[in-house]
Amino acid sequence: MRNQRLSISDIIFNTINYSLLTLLLIATVYPFYYIFIYSISDSFEAQKGVFLWPAGFSLESYKASFQLKGLTDAAVVSVLRTVLGTLLSVICCAFFAYLITKKEMPFRKLIYRFVLITMYFNAGIIPWYLTMKAYGLQNNFLLYILPTALIGFYIILIKTFMEQLPPSLEESAKIDGAGYMTIFTKIIFPLSMPIIATIAVFAAVGQWNTWFDNFFLISDPKLQTLQLLLYNFLSQTNSIAGMTGEELTRNGRVRVMTPQSVQMTITMLVTLPIVIVYPFLQRFFVKGIMLGAVKG
Repeated sequence: MRNQRLSISDIIFNTINYSLLTLLLIATVYPFYYIFIYSISDSFEAQKGVFLWPAGFSLESYKASFQLKGLTDAAVVSVLRTVLGTLLSVICCAFFAYLITKKEMPFRKLIYRFVLITMYFNAGIIPWYLTMKAYGLQNNFLLYILPTALIGFYIILIKTFMEQLPPSLEESAKIDGAGYMTIFTKIIFPLSMPIIATIAVFAAVGQWNTWFDNFFLISDPKLQTLQLLLYNFLSQTNSIAGMTGEELTRNGRVRVMTPQSVQMTITMLVTLPIVIVYPFLQRFFVKGIMLGAVKG
């Protein structure tokens, strides 16, 4: 079988298939690569065009970004928000989804319909702002994690997955005297790792990228997130485009940067942590599938 020669049609198919996949790979990877080489290029040389290699070499945009006041505190807040918010979302959504799969739970169908409604209707920013303020979450770190403890979309995904698990697993545990909490923590949650890992990725990316709650309800600089800090820095840098040549000459600090280079640098700073962490999360997908396999 190994020495079997491919037919002409197979060779043509493989050639076209590999070519299309290669083009798809380039179209997927190149935008991120372009942002990277632009961010390390000399700002004014990069305006002439960047294609495969950096135009010159300069880290001035990165230096300016890392010199921002409060950058360390903002990075710590963003990391804590991402980690704690993701953990809370995963635990609360998983347990809530498990509860509404139980026939013994009163009004479970009505509660599930209310969960569905939240996916189609949104009260808007003003009611959201008033509600968060009424709960005392203004200038409070809990603003970042409590409102996302239960997400309708995550609950539906987890509930659908849990309903596919064999009922015999839970029935045998009940015969041995296990309660709902024991069944959930020892059986249901470990077997749901494939969907749990998926939800964790969704929640982590959402927590890391979100900044509007910080923008509307947080005025304390010590609670500022990295995304809003970099956004404000980008807004200030965009004013460079409107300066005259004489103003740029007087302001030597901004002469080494352009709005485009700052945009690329900030995009790298915000995106790179997720790009680095995702390959490690990929292992949990595979591990979760193995844990979720039911042997006959």
